[in-house]
Amino acid sequence: MPREKSRPPQEEPWENGWAPDTSRAPGTRRLWLAGALAVATVAACVTAIALNDEPAGEATDTRGGKALSDDETGGLISFPSSSADASPSGSDEKGGMRPENASPSAGEAGEAGKHSASPRPQGSPSAHASASAPGRKPTPSVPASADRSVSSVNYPDRYWHIGGGLVRLDPARGSESRQDSTFTVVKGLADSACYSFATADGTYLRHRDFVLRSERSDGSSLFRQDATFCARSSPYSGAVMLESVNYPGRFLRHQNFRIRLDAYQDSDLFRMDASFFLVAGLD
Repeated sequence: MPREKSRPPQEEPWENGWAPDTSRAPGTRRLWLAGALAVATVAACVTAIALNDEPAGEATDTRGGKALSDDETGGLISFPSSSADASPSGSDEKGGMRPENASPSAGEAGEAGKHSASPRPQGSPSAHASASAPGRKPTPSVPASADRSVSSVNYPDRYWHIGGGLVRLDPARGSESRQDSTFTVVKGLADSACYSFATADGTYLRHRDFVLRSERSDGSSLFRQDATFCARSSPYSGAVMLESVNYPGRFLRHQNFRIRLDAYQDSDLFRMDASFFLVAGLD
């Protein structure tokens, strides 16, 4: 009896009666496996999407339907929100905080104190004197057409004195010195609301090159303005500050015992140097 073979030997031709088995399609097992894998993949994706759509902290156990705590789910991964890395407005470049209202450093304070080269005053006025800027209105305390001498607030034993045509702050000496330290206060040559200082020999005190000196009037508008000063309130009781009528903001003050015209400085030393008492004439 001849032996049946499902596949002929390679040396036997097809015509020998062999035929392929048509009872099942080729690759059927592989197709089932691929289909099952695709279905499992789709199911996993749908489950992951459903879990991601649930609010944080409310994930439920699909097996029991109860809410799972963070401990049971292993905790949620959180990421810190991005924030600007800007430094505080009061910090310096090295990272240290600098107070907004910090006092100036010792170096800055030293520079701020270099306002004047005036000698050290012999006696300081009251420590309760106001540190505000002088008032802008002329004070009515200066009498017009009266003989007056001008003494310093911080050098009360020194007076304006004409020497060599310049006005200095000198102590009172003999009768001639006293006469040169006495002036007639008159209405301002350029502004009647302000004041000018006339001398016994017919000259006037005027500033030139910002230095106070005694000169005879030449009748010019410039001379009248240079010889006119407006009395402003002083932080020291009974004293006045004398502001130039043609250089607003500049005041007569003593420096190295010379009387000159300087811009206002917000310092106690300047206010003392620029504050004067108009007292009865020395002669």
